[in-house]
Formats: sequence, structure tokens, C-alpha cells
Amino acid sequence: MSSIELDHVSKLYASGAYGVRDVDLTIGDGEFVIFLGPSGCGKSTTLRMIAGLESITSGDLRIGGRSVTHVAPRERNIAVVFQSYALYPHMSVRENMGFGLKMRGVARGVIDGKIREAASLLGLTPYLDRRPAALSGGQRQRVALGRAIVRDPVAFLLDEPLSNLDAQLRAEMRLELVKLHRRLGRTIVHVTHDQVEAMTMGDRICIMREGRMIQVGKPLEVYADPVDTFVARFLATPPMNLVPARLEGRDDGLVVRAPGLDVAVPERHRDAYAPAAGREVIFGLRPEDLHEAPAPGLQKVEVTVVALEALGVENILIGQLAGAGAIRPVEIAARLSRHYTAPVGATVPLYLDARPMHLFDPETTRALPRPRLGVLQP
Repeated sequence: MSSIELDHVSKLYASGAYGVRDVDLTIGDGEFVIFLGPSGCGKSTTLRMIAGLESITSGDLRIGGRSVTHVAPRERNIAVVFQSYALYPHMSVRENMGFGLKMRGVARGVIDGKIREAASLLGLTPYLDRRPAALSGGQRQRVALGRAIVRDPVAFLLDEPLSNLDAQLRAEMRLELVKLHRRLGRTIVHVTHDQVEAMTMGDRICIMREGRMIQVGKPLEVYADPVDTFVARFLATPPMNLVPARLEGRDDGLVVRAPGLDVAVPERHRDAYAPAAGREVIFGLRPEDLHEAPAPGLQKVEVTVVALEALGVENILIGQLAGAGAIRPVEIAARLSRHYTAPVGATVPLYLDARPMHLFDPETTRALPRPRLGVLQP
């Protein structure tokens, strides 16, 4: 068993500041979990506490059902892969991979067998006699993983292992890590600030902010139903559009109103949002829920084009809501087809799908309760 349980774990520094506060999380045996958040949010500190590299101020940490809160790192049987790889430059790949086992007094034949197996798994066999300086960044990353694999740990802790790689290599290594997890079937905890890594790799995402776990769930569920405006904006690029507005009642239902915006609330949300009628709210909608062409069920909104970013597979339109009366014009983003064009300064219509809309409380920034949607089908 390699489940990891954090039972109200906190880290309090001598300065009186919390690095991590009251984290309560169970990571299942064989699960791939992502800790996601901005720099300084506590994700790496949490990982280091699991590894035993950082002391726990309060709470309990259990691995495989056994409390390890006060157990030395070497006795936890967990492998850590750091951002810097931490390879010995004067050693070959073979020596780097086997060094930990050698220091433990493992027989030479056993070490060689484990190195051969890990090298074959990671495609490192041709490079076993090379030194790290003769390897690419991706190959060095594989060596660091290989060194972890030969230890046969119950779990792997990965601390931003892909952040030093270029974009193409990072995409390749994301896929390799997912494949590796499937082959090994071991528990993996992966720390990152990259939303793409979080969405594409993990069984679950744990979003952290200021030392706390803000939301935990499957990637697409968190994406579709964020608990607050921080999660809504952090989990995607471009982020969710957030527009200060007012929710008003009318004879045929509810409407969200702001300068340049008049959105009828879909029937599926009316009962949930009805208690907030007459209140100020924040209206949230993902850029992909704005479209360039009218269709049944879509609602029209006009924007003044600020920029059009051509990305090849799609165009991102940045526009200001074109209504009068706004003290400060609100900018929104829309994901449109790669064929869409519009000159800067032009006022153009867009058509929004209000079904995935969100309303947030302006004071608490928390999402107003409504039926959970998951992923809407077209």
C-alpha cells in the first residue's frame, strides 16, 4: 500500500508565518495527483513534508497507513525528483542511477539489473556510459527519474521536474511521465505551476493558495466548476472572463446586467440563483463559450476589438464590452476559429453560450451554488 494521508498538516515558521495551513488530503494507492498553484503557495513545502525534508508543525502524515510524521526521510521509501535534477557531473549515467543503491550496500549484480531495467524503460540504454554534460535536458531528466525508479519506492514526489525544459520537450516529457505512471502503477505527487501539466497529467488536481488547499478534484470537474474566482482565473490561459454585474429578476426569469452585457440566466440555473436576485455579482464565462457566429440558444454581445492574437490553431480576441456607462471598460477574451479576422478598434458581435456561466460573490469571491455541470456536450 502506498496511499498518502495528510491529516490537518501545517507548517509554521519561526517568524510566525504559515507555509502550509491545515492541509487535509488523502492520496490513493497508485494515484497521480498534481499540486498546482502560484509561486509561494506552499505546494513544494507540502511535498517536502511528505518526503521528510521539511518538519511538520502540527497534524499527522501517514504513508500506507503508518504514521511517518517523525520518521527519517530514508525510512519512508519515497523517491524525490527535483527541478535541478541534482546529478553528479563527474559520474556516468550508470553511476548516477546506481549511486544510492551502492551507498546502501546493495549487491553489484542487483544494482546492474535494476539499472538495465530502468534504462530500458526510459530509453537510456545507449547513454549509460555518458556523463550528464553530454546529455540533453530531457535525457538528464530521464536519468533523474531512473535514479528514483531503481530504488523501487512506494511513491514518487516530483518537484517541478519539467520547468527547465523548452516547450516542445516539456510536452514530450508530460506524455512520458503519464506512460511511466501507467507502467509502474505507483503513487505520484507532482508539483507544478503549469496549468497544462495539471490538466493533462493528473488523476486529481489540488489547487493551493497561501498555504491552503482551495479545491481538490478531477481536472475537468475543477475546470467546469471552480469554487472561487482565484481557481476560475488560475486554471486556464486565457483565464475565465469575470465581469462585475448585477443579477436582476424579470417576469420571464433572471438576467445578468452590466454595461455592454445583458445575459438571460438559463432555466437550469434559475432556481439556484434566484435568492441572489437584486444583488451585485461577478459574472464568469470561459473564452471558449463565446462564439463568432449565431446559433440557437446563443446570446449576442458586442465588443470593441483591442487585440487579435493568432495562434495558428485558433485566434484569441481581446475586446472591450461596448456598452455605455462603465467607469472602466471591461475586457473579455474569446477563443475563435483560426479563420476569424477583425480590425483593432472595430465593434463586432459575439455570441455567448450562457449554460456554463458562473456567478461569484464579490465580497467572498466564492461561487454561488448552482447545479454542477461537469463537461457540457455540444
